[in-house]
Order: sequence, then structure tokens, then C-alpha cells
Amino acid sequence: MAAKLTTTPGLEADELKGFSRTIAEIEWLLVILVLLYQVMQHSDGQADKPIYLGLLLFSAFVIGFRYFNVYRIQSRWKLAAETWAMIVFITWTIYYTGRLDSPLVNLYMLTIITSALALGKLITLLEVALIGACYVFLGYATSRDEFFSMAHLGDFMTQFAPMLLVAYITTMLSADIRNALSRIKLISETDDLTGIYNMRAFMVIADRAHKQAVRYGQTYSMLMIDSDDLKRINDTYGHEAGNRLLKAIVTCIQQSLRDTDVLARYGGDEFIALLPHTRTEGAIDVGERIRKTVEATPLETRGKQVPVTVSIGVAVFPDHGVELSTIMDRADRALYSSKKDGRNRTAVDVE
Repeated sequence: MAAKLTTTPGLEADELKGFSRTIAEIEWLLVILVLLYQVMQHSDGQADKPIYLGLLLFSAFVIGFRYFNVYRIQSRWKLAAETWAMIVFITWTIYYTGRLDSPLVNLYMLTIITSALALGKLITLLEVALIGACYVFLGYATSRDEFFSMAHLGDFMTQFAPMLLVAYITTMLSADIRNALSRIKLISETDDLTGIYNMRAFMVIADRAHKQAVRYGQTYSMLMIDSDDLKRINDTYGHEAGNRLLKAIVTCIQQSLRDTDVLARYGGDEFIALLPHTRTEGAIDVGERIRKTVEATPLETRGKQVPVTVSIGVAVFPDHGVELSTIMDRADRALYSSKKDGRNRTAVDVE
């Protein structure tokens, strides 16, 4: 089958890089805020050393973990580990600046909002639980019986409730935003009629695949596929039948492609497919499978089975050129040759 319209690994990596940059900015913002607090507040001299030690250790963690690539694999759990380090640093600072009476208590909000927007519900829930444990440590670490008394529980919930509220609201808003963006992204990347990629999305994917092929000495093939019968079907049976023909052709093409292949509507009755790690012989085999599948699938309309065919052009990187645009042009020329030589065939540009 053709590649599904979901987030590709490359796009997921780009999203994680964006979240990573945001978390890095928040980490340094925390350092700056604590430094400003130390400079502008008349602090207890005994607390200065632990706070500056915390600043030093947290800064060293950020530099080592992030800029020296201590943990090279980019993932949401890596970003979560950084936010947990932020919670530890905030707790350390709050402990030496008045515990729950510290004006820096609200710094916890930064980690909750960051997690809710970037890391999802599960990690946010874990972070809220960790912050709750920090609250207990900072202000309620008395005897167990005293802590579970109604007075202490009420006081604890009064202090902690804003954190829960912020986590809940931000998580819900984040989910709504993600759903809306997913719908917008789907609309912007897909062809309305067939549901496959449009050329805007295809060119982004193809450009990334081409650069990867150039960098690692890999190969890929491009198929240009054109219906031989759309004008005849439209003129004889109407545009509704023509639309059904295009959808049927897409289904036939998808049956012959792998999950790693990428299919898009090039325009009108023409389609383009990118086949990674595929040489000329393999591309011709795929083209022939598509051609035979379409030929064996007549269009049913007005009680008739109308025979339909496609013509296909093949071009291969780097055999037919070293630029993406050249490969696409050569595939288009091969398609023209297929049409010129009688249609319903797969051709390779040999010039």
C-alpha cells in the first residue's frame, strides 16, 4: 500500500526539535529568574550558597544533557526528563527561599504548561504527581496522622489546586489545538477527490528523500502515471464517472505500492509515485503491476463494464539525472513516449 497520511518520522523529528528548543529557552529562563531573584531580593546569606550551587548544577545539566548530546536519541521521554530536572531545580530553590511561602512557587506552572503543550497527558499527569510530592516535602512533611487531618488536607488542596487546574485546562486546550492542526494539515496536504497527497506535500517529501539519497549514495525511482481514458469517460458517461475512474486508478496503484512509497496526484488525470531504494528493474516491475491491475479492473457505470488503462513513465536517480527536477522531467518524458507508442505500457526514458 502507499504511505498513509499520518505523521512521518521526519515530521515527528521536526516537531520534537521545535519542542526541544522551547524547553531549552524555558530552562535558561528559569536560571535567569532565579538569578534576578537573588540579585533583587535581600536574601539570607546562609541560603545563598545552596541556591548558587543549584544554579551551577542545573546549568551544568542543561549544557551537558543538551549541548554535548549526552542523550542522543530525540524523544518525548528525553524532553520529559529535562522537565523533571526543572522540577528538581525549582524545588531546591524554593526550599532555600521560604519553602511554600517562597515567591518562586509559581515557577512550577512553567513545567506544567510546557508538559501539557508539548508532551501529552500521561507525562503531564506524572509531572503533576511529582510536583504534588514536592509540595508535601516542602510544607507538609509532618507526621502522617497530622498530614491526613482535615485541616492539613484542606490547606494542601488549597495550595495545590491551581496546579491541577492549570494542568487540566492546558492539556484540554492542547488536545483541541492538536486536533485542529491535524485537520488543517490533512486538508493542506491531500487531494480533495482521491485523498492522496497533493503536489505541495509530495514535493516536501520528495525533496527530503532526494537529499537523503544524495547524502548516503542511495537510489530511488519516480513513476509518472496517466489515465488513457478520462476524457472519453467524461465525454461519454459524465464527470461523476470520470471522478470514480480516478479513485479506482488510485486504489489500483496503492495495491501495488509499499508502505514506504509515496503517491500523489500530479494534476488532472496524472499521478506521481516515489519509490525509495528502487532501481530501474524494480520500478518497471511496479509499473507493470500497476498497469495490469488497472487493465484488469474495468469501470462499472450505467450497467456496463468499461475497460480502462494507464500509461506509465519511469525515471531513476542517479541513472537519469542528479537533480530532483531532472528525474521528474525524465519520468514525464518517458510517460510521453509511452503515450506516443500506443498507450497502456510502461516506458523508461533512454535518451
